[in-house]
Amino acid sequence: MPLPPQVSPPRFALSDVAPSRFAGVGVVAVPVLPGADGPSLGPGAAELADDLGLDLLDVLDAAGATGETGEVNELPVLRAAGATDSPLTRVLMVGVGRATPTDLRRAGATVARRTTNTEAVASSVAAVSGDEGMTAFVEGATLGSFSFSMHRNGPVDRPVGKVVLCLSEADDERQVLRRAVAAAGASWTARLLASVPSNIKTPAWLAEQAVTAAEAAGLRATVLDEAQLAERGFGGVVGVGQAAAAPPRFVQLEYTPAGMSARGARKAPHVVLVGKGITFDSGGLSIKPGQSMVTMKRDMTGAAVVASVMAALPEIDCKVRVTGLLPLAENAVSGNAMRPGDVITQYGGRTTEVTNTDAEGRLVLADGLAYAVDKLDPDVLVDIATLTGGIKVALGQHTGGLFANDDALAQSLDAAGSQAGEPLWRMPLSSEYEHKLASKIADADNAPGGPPAITAALFLQHFVGGLPWAHLDIASVGDAPRERFEWTEGPTGFGARLLLAWLGQPEPLAGVGA
Repeated sequence: MPLPPQVSPPRFALSDVAPSRFAGVGVVAVPVLPGADGPSLGPGAAELADDLGLDLLDVLDAAGATGETGEVNELPVLRAAGATDSPLTRVLMVGVGRATPTDLRRAGATVARRTTNTEAVASSVAAVSGDEGMTAFVEGATLGSFSFSMHRNGPVDRPVGKVVLCLSEADDERQVLRRAVAAAGASWTARLLASVPSNIKTPAWLAEQAVTAAEAAGLRATVLDEAQLAERGFGGVVGVGQAAAAPPRFVQLEYTPAGMSARGARKAPHVVLVGKGITFDSGGLSIKPGQSMVTMKRDMTGAAVVASVMAALPEIDCKVRVTGLLPLAENAVSGNAMRPGDVITQYGGRTTEVTNTDAEGRLVLADGLAYAVDKLDPDVLVDIATLTGGIKVALGQHTGGLFANDDALAQSLDAAGSQAGEPLWRMPLSSEYEHKLASKIADADNAPGGPPAITAALFLQHFVGGLPWAHLDIASVGDAPRERFEWTEGPTGFGARLLLAWLGQPEPLAGVGA
């Protein structure tokens, strides 16, 4: 079954013309800021008031506007017969609160939602802040527009086609916009991949999508099939995927900064990203309750995030070498399924007693991490996965879990998450629970009990070879329960923006491993 055509994100353009004077748009959006004596209007409002012949502050006062983030006061534009022809039909006066990046991201999402099915909108909302505000506005406007459809006749609604940012047309602004569009687009793509139903999204299909995107971005891509995985000792990926009709895959994507020689690449700092790619998780023989399976088409969110990040690296001018690894498998039920009590040999030789086949994500991640240590000579390892329900219990549905064995790496990722609007909370990688991994017949038990998010992280730590490593458990934020600003109900793609914010720094590995 093919995937029907999907809607595309809005296009963005820069202009130094006031929004109401930009030719050819039917909707304009201007910012409203709160104040002790009532709200005030931001850039672009004076020109708009002159063009309309209205006191817009009187309009806001009559509406009881406050300027709080996401508040919208809409003004229809009515023109008398014989008036100058203009396409302008609506004015959106959008609250931006304190104009922080979070406020601007939410304002961008609000503008996008209010302009669905519109050809174009011109907005000066992002002009109340600097580059971070513009980036956040673009992210919000992109992600607030996201939708996925399998309807026979296509999507019911379509995002606004074009957003004109009335700021300036300077080269610096264009560079910021390019990076912002890339980061927002990576999140969009991760959401899209996670939304695809699993009867389409087999490991082979997902591998093909990752390779196509990577090669289009100029990256090198390699795929291992089930026979190659078995031959090379990927016991975790093979074991998890052996029950499925659709066999497992392992994808390797390689990015080298533009202009870097082969010798320079060998000496450059090297980051390896590993993303969990379970294209559907039934739980295996330790089967999940039916209701718990409903969202399991998105148990490959980590792999989708890594694939999307890799394809966006050239656009953000990443200065370090990055390799992305996607261990892909479907955790199914059949006569060939992995059984509770089976012992598998992970890549590199460490053995695992499988006491719960629904703790499968750590098995494929472990292979990916061990392979990276053995073959890729990384300086830093980061894995990302919708791994444990325990992290959702601990952190709710708005914050991702962060485990790390290096303080500088943890601080850098935490700061990137705050900047990108994808917050993390560092969890304890507590050795007090290490004894719970013990197995009488293997090197470790895959489901030993205890605090599940912590013991899962401790399990993975044995495969990182002592290298600086961070584990992002995003099971808490892999799905949004409802639409709210930039979050649309369903898969979130959480992690793409924070990883790009981190990797887009001039020196993302500063202090790591010191």
